[in-house]
Amino acid sequence: MKAFFYFLLTGLLLALAWPTYGFSPLIFVAFVPLLMISEQKILTGKIGFSFFSSVYFSFFLWNIITTSWLYYSTAFGMLFAVLVNSLLMALVFFVYAKLYKRLSFLASASFFICLWLSFEQLHFLWDFSWPWLSLGHVFSESTGFIQWYEYTGVFGGSLWVLVVNFTIFKALLLFKKYKDRSLLYRLALRLVVFIGLPILVSVLIKPELKATSHLETIVLQPNIDPYTDKYDLTDADIKNLLLDLSEPFITPQKKQLFLAPETVFAHGTPWKSFEVSEAHSFGDELLKRNPRAQVLYGISAYDLIHRKADKTLQSNFMKEGLWYNDFNSAVFQTADSPTDFYHKSKLVVGVENFPYKGILQPLLGDIMIDLGGTVATKTTQENREVFDVDSKENIAPIICYESVYGEYVTDYVKNGATLLAIITNDAWWADTQGHQQHWSYAKLRAIETRRAVARSANTGISGFIDKDGSVISRTKYDEKTAISTEVPLYDEMTFYVKYGNIIPRVALFLALFIFLFAVTKRRN
Repeated sequence: MKAFFYFLLTGLLLALAWPTYGFSPLIFVAFVPLLMISEQKILTGKIGFSFFSSVYFSFFLWNIITTSWLYYSTAFGMLFAVLVNSLLMALVFFVYAKLYKRLSFLASASFFICLWLSFEQLHFLWDFSWPWLSLGHVFSESTGFIQWYEYTGVFGGSLWVLVVNFTIFKALLLFKKYKDRSLLYRLALRLVVFIGLPILVSVLIKPELKATSHLETIVLQPNIDPYTDKYDLTDADIKNLLLDLSEPFITPQKKQLFLAPETVFAHGTPWKSFEVSEAHSFGDELLKRNPRAQVLYGISAYDLIHRKADKTLQSNFMKEGLWYNDFNSAVFQTADSPTDFYHKSKLVVGVENFPYKGILQPLLGDIMIDLGGTVATKTTQENREVFDVDSKENIAPIICYESVYGEYVTDYVKNGATLLAIITNDAWWADTQGHQQHWSYAKLRAIETRRAVARSANTGISGFIDKDGSVISRTKYDEKTAISTEVPLYDEMTFYVKYGNIIPRVALFLALFIFLFAVTKRRN
């Protein structure tokens, strides 16, 4: 029963530390109960299936509490994400436990930290990508602690969390062995340094909010129910709704940017007919009322393919002799330039992307399709498109899930973006932690890139975030509204933008080195 309490406590601490619960400091002790009870099990040789199941329970509890909101979109997808992600986390810990007695404490701690960071990096890169619970995300509501993310990205936060947990673990082991209270005093001093110093650095490097220029930006929040209204309303209805929301903010002859949500025009526009579509008409109408405006919005579109030779791995079968490419795209219209497009390229597993399609589809058939209830794989593009206005106003069109990927977002900045424009539809998850966490993670992208964020979400949260992660203004969830602000534009290049995720790359090398050392080392 005592062991069960330790495993339970770890899961609860990890969950309660997560953004929206408001107890982020708990993350610094969250792994300690698991490490303490595991050390006992390892020394007694009890690290078989029962041990693995208990570790799995800890991570399952964390995953189910923090991401069960996925159920509102897809029950199967939620179960798949929770069960598989918990399994991967438990495997990381199990490998560490298996090697624990073959290494010194420093080496075993370093191995776990490096292996965990490598696991997190895997989730940013592979087709089954699900980086939502990367430990560095835990501070998205405590941005005053992490201004140094402009150097490390979220992996700096993950490293910080794990180092502190192992510092506490080591001190408790020594105290348990020697019963010397001075060990606890030394621990307190170390924690002041290990926790306090990064926070002090964060305070010292917090940037001044002096922008090179500003751009009046209006974010539209049409509040369309994705399960009913989105498909009951015609594209003409959507156009009129967006124009009504925009009208109070239109200032003729003033440079303005209007943002509307992801796939707000949802009925599937054929690209060949785009110029005569209601979506294009919406942009045209706004530009007639203000020729100096810029309009960015989301659209669902497709291309028909009649020749088998023209289809790709991302093409979808329609019927014999006919295929189509399906797009979740951002559209950018101005009065004096051709319409520009960006196609979403970081896709939601199962919903928009059939993972390893060329390998799995022949083996699994339609099983993966059931993840999101769609048969369509979205067509992506190679480069991170930036919508250029002039040398100071270059807009990054970031679509929904893409905003969770820090290094991915830096590619927009490398291509010249001075503003991060996120368009999303978080209504699939109802009024749960899902939309709150997604909004919160946008603050991390602002810090990492030192760019302001303008965010248009169908049902909320829409708003504006400055380059230090502070909220300029925001909407409430589940309201039909629009808000405007003079968004600051910045052009500096952070260390993280230039060099990306250095920490997990080094961690992977060290994890492999320590693993090889451990498995080739002779037991005494």
